[in-house]
Amino acid sequence: MSVKIRLCVLPFVGALALVIGLAIVSVPARALTTAHEPHSATTWQSGEVEAIRPSDVFTSYVYLPIVSGFDPCTPIPGESYDVLLVSPPRTDRPAEVHADLNLALRGYELTNAYKGLVDYKGGIDPNAPQLPGLFADDRTATFSNVYQVHHWNWECNCRGPVITDTEVTLAGLAVTPGETVHVPGSGYDIGGYEVLVLYASPDRITLKYTGEDNVVKGYTLHVENICVEPTLLALYQTWNEQGREYLPALRAGQAFGRARSSEIGVAVRDTGAFMDPRSRKDWWQGR
Repeated sequence: MSVKIRLCVLPFVGALALVIGLAIVSVPARALTTAHEPHSATTWQSGEVEAIRPSDVFTSYVYLPIVSGFDPCTPIPGESYDVLLVSPPRTDRPAEVHADLNLALRGYELTNAYKGLVDYKGGIDPNAPQLPGLFADDRTATFSNVYQVHHWNWECNCRGPVITDTEVTLAGLAVTPGETVHVPGSGYDIGGYEVLVLYASPDRITLKYTGEDNVVKGYTLHVENICVEPTLLALYQTWNEQGREYLPALRAGQAFGRARSSEIGVAVRDTGAFMDPRSRKDWWQGR
């Protein structure tokens, strides 16, 4: 497999940009390296969102600012993190190679569906996680892109076709680069906490609203293109390496990372099934 490497730079930040920004207006604002991470995702450049078309190339992203006024991977002031005893059984394979925990394995494809809240008929769970809580200002999100997540074939342990039970299974939500991303509250509780961290890497996290080490029951939230708070990431890595008897647990509203750029990806699951994150009656009640 051939490997392409494209290195670009992020724009200057702060007052310096006002002085020399005009001189660098044509510089693309991203850095893309091709590596071994099978997922389709989104790149961002110069204030607009540009979606990568899916391909068979394994892709990961490294952002390399020349001059940066702010690093989204710095610790979040005032945040500290605890761990919680995990209900058995443990996951049946390492989390990083488990397609229910690490969304990068499944990947997702850009789709041309409506970018906004949609209304479905049916019952309502008043205790469901409410996605405005992702943001410190509790806002109704602007949908910048929408995607379809892939099925996973457990027999071959490989990616399948996209899920078509609903036309959207991952939403790209517009954010300010560097803004904090928080745990959406729900009506559920796990030992005084809101969620367990079932998986974390430098740029994505999987949160579970029950105490089990799987997505079989209850709600699961995948959040993409964030810089996971470094203290939280280190805590997860420590307990993951020690057998996952304990995992980090977060409270409603607690910040778990910052947006890497102008879009984060969000997928919601109920008893393992990927749901439509645009559903007003489920995840945006009263909006």
